[in-house]
Amino acid sequence: MQAIVFENYGSPDVLQLKEIAKPTPQENEVLIQVHAAGTNPLDWHKLRADPFFVRFTDGLLKPKNNRLGADVAGVVEAVGSGVTRFKPGDAVFGEGGVGGFAEYVCLREKALALKPANITFAEAAAVPVAALTALQALRDSGKVQAGQSVLINGASGGVGTYMVQVAKQLGAVVTAVASTRNLELVKSLGADHVVDYTKQKVTASGQKFDVVLDNVGNLTAAQFRQLLKPQGKGVMVGFTTIGRMLGNVVAGRWSALRGGPTITSMLAQANPDDMQRLHDWLAAGHLKSVIDRTYPLAETAAAIRYLETSRARGKVVVTVL
Repeated sequence: MQAIVFENYGSPDVLQLKEIAKPTPQENEVLIQVHAAGTNPLDWHKLRADPFFVRFTDGLLKPKNNRLGADVAGVVEAVGSGVTRFKPGDAVFGEGGVGGFAEYVCLREKALALKPANITFAEAAAVPVAALTALQALRDSGKVQAGQSVLINGASGGVGTYMVQVAKQLGAVVTAVASTRNLELVKSLGADHVVDYTKQKVTASGQKFDVVLDNVGNLTAAQFRQLLKPQGKGVMVGFTTIGRMLGNVVAGRWSALRGGPTITSMLAQANPDDMQRLHDWLAAGHLKSVIDRTYPLAETAAAIRYLETSRARGKVVVTVL
């Protein structure tokens, strides 16, 4: 089968389309013929070994796993022993960490859900990591309740476009931060209020929020405190530098000990219940994928280059079939 591989860390230029062995599903795994794969910042972070500590888990000098692509949608070709929820022929979507930029990939059963019939494979492939991050950041880290005020920094990006919609499903009053060209997009997704960061600072209004979610990673601890109510919760989803992220976490814990707002970071984990919830919202039309561009498998490098510009509106997807 054909797959995108890389032998050394570097820019997207090191990615190559190669013929490799077709995988075999192990216990509790499903073999999927990939129709589409979603790109995520995780892909270029792994590719570039940026931040550097990635090398301590992925290989110090060379990558231990030379495959990219966490999100996929496709058709089940075979199942391993112990798999009970899926069978050959099922259209599914899910995430598996690596290996999605290929014609076939094996994913864990627990990280999959049936693809709703009313969406395309590309729309389904865009969902898993970004929408799971949105759901778990809002519900689990932010503890968002109906009627609460939520500020979403970076509302027009891959995670942000789902986050606006998930926040509305949870009953929140949403203020979305985006550039001028993306204001109408985030409004169309359900944002109640918008802030154009090209024209005013996000802290300029003096408004306080119950929950602030930062998908960009450019908010400082001081800005979080300016934006949050006394018992509010700040959640870092994206980051610009490890130093700022760690500094915000330390400041957030100190603030919490003193009875002030908290600041935490989070990392989404796939599980059957949350994958099923995403399926149900997609099937009901309550959640939709915003896809900026699609690229064929052979042009995966170009897809990652574009994603890395941080200019994408919603998701960038690689099509395989």
